[in-house]
Amino acid sequence: MSSETVLKENAFLVSETDSKGIIKFANEEFCNVAGYSLEELINQPHNMVRHKDMPKAAFEDLWKTVKSGNVWQGYVKNATKQGGFYWVFATVYPYKDANKNDCYISCRRKPSREDIQKAEELYSTMR
Repeated sequence: MSSETVLKENAFLVSETDSKGIIKFANEEFCNVAGYSLEELINQPHNMVRHKDMPKAAFEDLWKTVKSGNVWQGYVKNATKQGGFYWVFATVYPYKDANKNDCYISCRRKPSREDIQKAEELYSTMR
């Protein structure tokens, strides 16, 4: 069984991607929790931290929501470089950069154990 990294109470993980989900920015806390250096994350697809337990339908909903210009919120189980995992409550904001390109910023906090359990139950019914 892989090991879980539990976020600190005040953890705030931030990343920014382009319209194709390529990482353009990651804060130090995201790098530390995921186990990657900034150099390893920049210009890589954000789904490099996607955990195999996450249903594709959750990310289809995320992309449909943000590409329509709306904010998406949800619980996400991510994978670490070392093969472990961590849960986050994510809020993804769409915006346009200075060149009018679609971009997305994701801000992630520590979810409660109760919310993680509810997400696991929901995701077990999805694929």
